[in-house]
Amino acid sequence: MQEPQALIQFWFIDHGHEDWFSGAPSFDAKCAQFSDLHAEVARGEAWAWRETPEGRLAELILLDQFSRQLHRGRPEAFAQDKMALALAQEAVAAGADDAVRREWASFFYMPYMHAESLVIQNEGVRLFELHGDEKSLQFMIDHRDTIARFGRFPFRNAALGRQSTPDELAYMSEQQGRVF
Repeated sequence: MQEPQALIQFWFIDHGHEDWFSGAPSFDAKCAQFSDLHAEVARGEAWAWRETPEGRLAELILLDQFSRQLHRGRPEAFAQDKMALALAQEAVAAGADDAVRREWASFFYMPYMHAESLVIQNEGVRLFELHGDEKSLQFMIDHRDTIARFGRFPFRNAALGRQSTPDELAYMSEQQGRVF
């Protein structure tokens, strides 16, 4: 198994915000070099990484972010969400989010943003408020508001084989390309 530093280098040093959230197929293709590592981490084989804050962060990024990059538009994109959330909760409780560069810490909170639970969403808002990143906080609030309204993320319906309600269809049309 690769060391977590390779993932940290790729995600934070070699790439940035413009790649992470663009949905560009070219970035998804670059992420594919970590497909085998993603599979190992998804099987729970990276427990030793949890000995350091950076290792915990790398594990979360693979489970939460790379699942979406590698499996865009498919159910597998969301398959690791519960594991990522449990590990994020442990990491935050251990203070790992306060032990990494401030600009990296928001990735400890992303699994909260991706949860289809209002309780978890509200905790995510609290964490992003503490983090002090206003832009990320607004995204968190938008996600929370979507869950408060629908109880789920309508943009996932097609990938997960869920039937969209008329209200969800109208909402998705209004969002013009914003995907939660």
